[in-house]
Amino acid sequence: MTTLPLDRTALDPRPDSNMQRGSCPALSAPMMTGDGLLARVALTDAITPAQLAGLCRLARRHGNGILDISARGNLQVRGLTEMSAPLLDTNVRALNLPLREDLAVETPPLAGLDDGEIADPRPLAEAIRQGAHGIEGLAPKMSVVVDGQGTLRLSHLLADIRLIAVRSDGGIRWKLLLGGAEATSRIYGLFGETDAIEAAILLLRELAVTGSKARGRDLASGLPLNDGAAPSAPPFGIFALSNNLCAAGIGPAFGQAQAEDLIALCTEAERLGVRSLKPALDHSLMFFGLRPACKLLVDFAERKGFITAPGDLRGNIAACPGSPACSSATIATREIAANAAGEYADLLDGSFKLHITGCPKGCAHPQPAALSLCGTADGVSLIAQGKTTEKPFASVAFADTNASLGRIAELVRAERGEGENSAACLARLGPERLAAAVMSGRS
Repeated sequence: MTTLPLDRTALDPRPDSNMQRGSCPALSAPMMTGDGLLARVALTDAITPAQLAGLCRLARRHGNGILDISARGNLQVRGLTEMSAPLLDTNVRALNLPLREDLAVETPPLAGLDDGEIADPRPLAEAIRQGAHGIEGLAPKMSVVVDGQGTLRLSHLLADIRLIAVRSDGGIRWKLLLGGAEATSRIYGLFGETDAIEAAILLLRELAVTGSKARGRDLASGLPLNDGAAPSAPPFGIFALSNNLCAAGIGPAFGQAQAEDLIALCTEAERLGVRSLKPALDHSLMFFGLRPACKLLVDFAERKGFITAPGDLRGNIAACPGSPACSSATIATREIAANAAGEYADLLDGSFKLHITGCPKGCAHPQPAALSLCGTADGVSLIAQGKTTEKPFASVAFADTNASLGRIAELVRAERGEGENSAACLARLGPERLAAAVMSGRS
């Protein structure tokens, strides 16, 4: 088998290289990070536990044995070298995985198996994927979401084009939205299935003609704002499906796991008769099997330190790999995240994602957050109700990060009204009150 050449443009470490937001790593075009090259393995369908275990062994052989599961459900292999990255590419392709090579057209992890869905989004997604094949010039992070409105939704994920199944007098229709998360996107129109496919492909062609920096939001000017969206349910725990199947949602803490731990999980899944799995939203894995097997697998995963329940506070934190894993990061994000999960249960009530990022790119949570901690050259910036590129309400030294977060938690605890959650309280308090709380403990 011929080893594929490494895309050497991905190795350029300059600030203006493809390390910037707006570009993505790929299997054949890895990116340089703090612990070596990172290659992304994006899938279009479920795989077997044995296939994931095989990928983990390759990560151990060619990289440093650490794998990420991204917020969008992509697998990432870390610690590659210029010599080992092409070998990983060749070996992964030999696993016969359903690799995504082109446009990201995403569906919820339970699509087609969820009795609560208005419609199965997979046929429409596949038609868009096929229709978009060969369209050149799209932005590297261009994405399409097709959501059947089931138990687990993709409403919080950013998408250039989003299609949502809705019920109408004429039957099932598809609402087409442009730009951003579902709650902040713009309504382009309501279509039957065939017209929805055609509209999506025409929009993609228009974006390609406009240029590689054009995004869905650029076509949304003047369109009406969508009328909100229900929050996405956490993808952890056991979900009942059709045909007597269940799904077990399991995730590594903060989206990163050692190959050995994932291999052990896959080995146990095989032993229990679990035949398939999907990397899924919010850094999770969905294992599919009968309820008794899924229950036993969740118990095993919990003992191994994985997130297995929606109440796990670690699931309420979006943290990038941070320093030293990422060369752009200036803070140890996972150290801060672990402390937050252990200390601030009342603040992390599930009403928002605490965003902890090593740099302003904010890869782990691109959309605005109620509260973000962002690493800078001088320490940590704290941002309220915005993205990490926006003006902070306070800046502290790294050593003061945990104490500052503790003061915010104390303020929310003291000021939260009856029936008010943390997200609403943070928004009501505003940046000036939060800044005063942070500065109150500083001499």
